Amino acid sequence: MHEFDNLTTTHDLNLPAWGPYTKQYMGISHISDPARGLRFDLSFMPGFYRRKIDIPSVLWESGYHPWEATPDYSFFAHRHELEWKDRVYADISFSRIDEQSRLIRAELVNRTEHSQNLVLHWMASLQPPRLPGHGEVHVYADAQLPDGVTWVDALDYSELTYARPRPSDGLVYDGFARGEVRGQHYTGGSAIGCHFGEDVGDMLHYEVHVPTPLQDGVFLLRYQAAQGGELEIELGGQRHRLLLEPSNTVIVTELPVGILSAGNVTLRLHNTVGSSPMIIDGFTLLEHSACQDVAFIDRPWQIEPELLPGPVPGSLILQYPDNPCYYGLLWNYDDVQIRQIRHHELDRFARHTVHNHVDDILQGNGKGHYTNVFMRPIHLHRDSTTILHGMVCFGTYEEVLGALSNFTLHYEKCESIYQAERTKLNPPPSYPSGDRYAFSQQLMRATLLTNTVYPVYTKRTYIRHSTPGRWWDSLYTWDSGFIGLGFSDIDTRRAIDCLNAYMTEPGDPQAAFIHHGSPVPVQHYLFQELWNRGQSLDFLQHFYPRLRQYYLFFAGKASSSTTNTLRTGLLKTWDYFYNSGGWDDYPPQKYVHEQNLEATVAPIITTSQAIRIAKILKMAATISEEWHMDIQEYEEDIEQWSEALEAHAWDDKAGYYGYVVHNEQGESVGHLHHASGANYNMGMDGLYPLLAGVCDSERADRLVTALFDEARFWTSIGLSTVDQSAPYYRADGYWNGAVWMSHQWFFWKTMLDLGFHDHAYRIANTALELWKRETEATYNCYEHFIVATGRGAGWHHFGGLSAPVVNWFASYYQLGKVTTGFNVWMLQQNFNTEFTEYQAEFHYVGEAEQAFSMLVNLTEGILYKVDGTNCNVHISLQTSGGLALILTDCSPRAAISIQPIECS
Repeated sequence: MHEFDNLTTTHDLNLPAWGPYTKQYMGISHISDPARGLRFDLSFMPGFYRRKIDIPSVLWESGYHPWEATPDYSFFAHRHELEWKDRVYADISFSRIDEQSRLIRAELVNRTEHSQNLVLHWMASLQPPRLPGHGEVHVYADAQLPDGVTWVDALDYSELTYARPRPSDGLVYDGFARGEVRGQHYTGGSAIGCHFGEDVGDMLHYEVHVPTPLQDGVFLLRYQAAQGGELEIELGGQRHRLLLEPSNTVIVTELPVGILSAGNVTLRLHNTVGSSPMIIDGFTLLEHSACQDVAFIDRPWQIEPELLPGPVPGSLILQYPDNPCYYGLLWNYDDVQIRQIRHHELDRFARHTVHNHVDDILQGNGKGHYTNVFMRPIHLHRDSTTILHGMVCFGTYEEVLGALSNFTLHYEKCESIYQAERTKLNPPPSYPSGDRYAFSQQLMRATLLTNTVYPVYTKRTYIRHSTPGRWWDSLYTWDSGFIGLGFSDIDTRRAIDCLNAYMTEPGDPQAAFIHHGSPVPVQHYLFQELWNRGQSLDFLQHFYPRLRQYYLFFAGKASSSTTNTLRTGLLKTWDYFYNSGGWDDYPPQKYVHEQNLEATVAPIITTSQAIRIAKILKMAATISEEWHMDIQEYEEDIEQWSEALEAHAWDDKAGYYGYVVHNEQGESVGHLHHASGANYNMGMDGLYPLLAGVCDSERADRLVTALFDEARFWTSIGLSTVDQSAPYYRADGYWNGAVWMSHQWFFWKTMLDLGFHDHAYRIANTALELWKRETEATYNCYEHFIVATGRGAGWHHFGGLSAPVVNWFASYYQLGKVTTGFNVWMLQQNFNTEFTEYQAEFHYVGEAEQAFSMLVNLTEGILYKVDGTNCNVHISLQTSGGLALILTDCSPRAAISIQPIECS
């Protein structure tokens, strides 16, 4: 399959049905019914016999660590620490046997001077999708209709119009349909809500097919309206009034509509009474006499399986009533008890019942079910290792029987499968000087690759999704951009999938892109990185129109966007999220919300990002004649926004670009100041025009000096988010007083654009050393680092915004890697097979007199010469092993060639 096949139709990831998709307890999961979002979990819980069970919860630090992973999940492993650090532990891995089965390998290790009695619990469970609502039992409504009657889901409208347009009309959160709400008791789990009916004139439009003529027709509506209401129903040219009774639950009402011909018919629902918010679940058209046969039944998921004997000793078959397939378990340990746990959680319940060694059924609240294969005791002598093997498979009953019968857990066979799949872990070749980072990079790759959950709901489908961490069981736009950037130096396929998950079809009226959280357009930077890596025209043809649609909304030029409402032309995204740059407690941002200033105050990052992504798309548009007409628009936008930043945002006294305050007419009236009188934007936001490339040389020098001033931004562990000399800097903040990798990545790339490759290396090297120290100390991959101590904090299995450590390692240590700033758009490039020669042709959009840097990782130990066409090139050796090129006097189109120097 070509890597761009099927990208237009799905937000899902091209990953196998087996993977680390759990949202509860770590192990391996299988997507058993993609249409309904069903997931089968097989979790593994080691412990000490008759003492303790370690529950590997994915929702807090619980003693397990992502350890190794291949991008395609043909192999992945976790380490479970029973006695810290590496004294008593279990390495549990999963290896591909075939599409229907996976090998389980548990390596139990005792590195103490005492013998140990261990246990290993297999916990199998069926996990349906979770809907908002109270309690642990999740129910959906099943519509029972007479033969020939069709239920119309409320979401199947052709148009939904609010009488008062909303900023989100063209960018509905999470890729939902406009007006969509999720919840229990709705048919399909969704309904129309979001205050539909709050204003007179709110309208739903449907095109409905009536299969047979109706003589005494009824419009049957399922709805909920706490305050009641009234709808005008327009059907087949006739208008009807429908009074809605007040109800706090979903109920059904009937409206006689008389004779209705068969065929397609237009149906409209208009709200005629204001302040009557309602929920519309769906409707049908049928004969009056058939109404009594309509019923809506709440159905809880049936998640307790029938336990069927396996065909060989040490095997078990599970058949769940609500699941389309059977699951088979196979293990090679004799002392096993099969138990059932009837409770919704194990974090407390399993610990509470750890001393119950008698009952086969542990009865809890009955709101969940786990099938427990309880292996005990497992004796380990001092300083010894025991390896157990098992297998899990799915299929029809006959297929599972056959798989369990035919697969033997022979040690050599299992180890051969394990070793064969594990060899796929090999990372690309790198310089020996990078070996010191091997383990910290291993943990980051494993964390980044395995932070994938299922199901996530978007665009009326369930998808697999790469999350920044499992605590965020959701989409997250700017984090996922960085996840994709991390993937770009691990596996191109995963990076493309990550980018595509947030793209929507050109012309999508409800989602210019998939939006959740901070509207920082990192997808455009991922697009540039992937293009510069491969120069695929198919890639460009697919993504450029989608990213342009994203851009037009971000720039306030499309659909319902309200980002460009100020007369200065400065952009703001407060209508879409409280967070302008992902920096939650960034001081001026907090102040804007506390004082309700969202309508009149603009940050700097949004306009700066818009300028930079306009430059990226402008470069892309030069590749195809059909997009050349877009170039002038980008140039005009860049000029307008650049002038706005320089005219309204620059504070010469402070040496920062300040938040710009506007009056009610949208005109600038000055900068936002702290109570002390200081400019409130003494932080990274105040430096972001550097990234946009709009500062003159004097201002750029002042901002770069501030970045690397140890009294201001530079700390021993990297760049602080807020100037340490600011009166509102604090040591206990989330972003304020902390170092994060994400915005450092932007400034690192900017240093390459400015020709400061030594500054760029300082940022990257400091981050790699920091990451090395913390991961080796804790095995955790943290969100951020506290300036006062240099220690990690936040989520412990974090991929998202920490992913740049993968990019920095690749840029300085990975053989065959080329790194540029934002101003370079590759036209073609290639290495020879020995990585001793390199040629590239590129488009450059920076100022001709501006020096810039390019990092090229060629084979070490060889002297090289470099030639430039339409540019001057100087070469220096990086301490990491690669080459740093300094290019000057560069034309918009230039080329370089690097060759080894022949020694006589």
